[in-house]
Amino acid sequence: MIKLRLKRFGKKREVSYRIVAMHSTSRRDGRPLEELGFYNPRTDETRLDVPAIVKRLKEGAQPTETVRSILTKAQVFEQLKA
Repeated sequence: MIKLRLKRFGKKREVSYRIVAMHSTSRRDGRPLEELGFYNPRTDETRLDVPAIVKRLKEGAQPTETVRSILTKAQVFEQLKA
């Protein structure tokens, strides 16, 4: 199963995340299938590749709870229904 989840990177206490599509059995920081966006919790900055995310969701990828809340704030699910 493919999941949309966060991949951690950055220095200690200065963490930021990439939103990636990867197999559910692979490691957190393992090789992703595709990088779909960026999330910085310290500045609350997000950059999303919305067409690629919509494509992955239509193929059946399941977002984690954190990624689901980020996508809801960016109204990505509204574009999925259209």
